[in-house]
Amino acid sequence: SIAILLYLVQKFKTPDHWYPSDLQKRARVDEYLAWQHVNIRAKGSKLFLSKVLVPLITGQPLPPEKLEFATEELNVALKQFEEKFLQDKPFIAGSEVSLADLVALVELMQPVCAGYDLFEERPKLTEWRRRVEEAVGKQLFQEAHQEIMNIKNL
Repeated sequence: SIAILLYLVQKFKTPDHWYPSDLQKRARVDEYLAWQHVNIRAKGSKLFLSKVLVPLITGQPLPPEKLEFATEELNVALKQFEEKFLQDKPFIAGSEVSLADLVALVELMQPVCAGYDLFEERPKLTEWRRRVEEAVGKQLFQEAHQEIMNIKNL
């Protein structure tokens, strides 16, 4: 999906903030996109699979200790995300939203949809989410996540 996003950004000449032409800002976006695969995506997906899909398929909930371990792994990645990528900036690459922010928030919605409110007690992350949703458009963001938000109703 990252390769497709980069292709689309370049093919359709999207606004510069999505994938900045400024090399330092672009490097920041690229750095996050490379890091997130084994951190936010892997840990968030693991929690989603553990809390929702495995019980759905097997009919049995995962043992609490396995859920706790998956949650703790995600919490470590979230702390790294806040400290390394968000720091004190409005968005990952600086003052404007980018593909890095979009990919990050989409990945973080998986555990949220599984019932783990990872934004609770994380004001920096909550404010960043609000800014990204506003930049994308709240209605579009909600439409894009409508199906996954109802996954627990299966």
